[in-house]
Amino acid sequence: MAVKPLDDRVLLKQCEAEEKTAGGIVLPDAAKEKPQRGKVVAAGPGKMLDSGERSKMVLKKGDEVFYGKYTGTEIKIDGEEYVLIRESDVLAIIEK
Repeated sequence: MAVKPLDDRVLLKQCEAEEKTAGGIVLPDAAKEKPQRGKVVAAGPGKMLDSGERSKMVLKKGDEVFYGKYTGTEIKIDGEEYVLIRESDVLAIIEK
């Protein structure tokens, strides 16, 4: 199924939750925190401005980002979990 976000929204594929702590302790499923890192799968065309023009999107497909802990809407597409968020909810782009 193809999904095209609207306005300034982006569709993110969440990274996997950490399996171990920094000290090497294996975490059970109930103790794993929701990941705050993801990869942009699709981006909308940009927010519609009052002038009738669209603002330019900073994010593009393939960008890895950090986003807020309690932001976005979790959705399932073809059995895969994704998060749909606004571009303004993205905190940082991870550069390699």
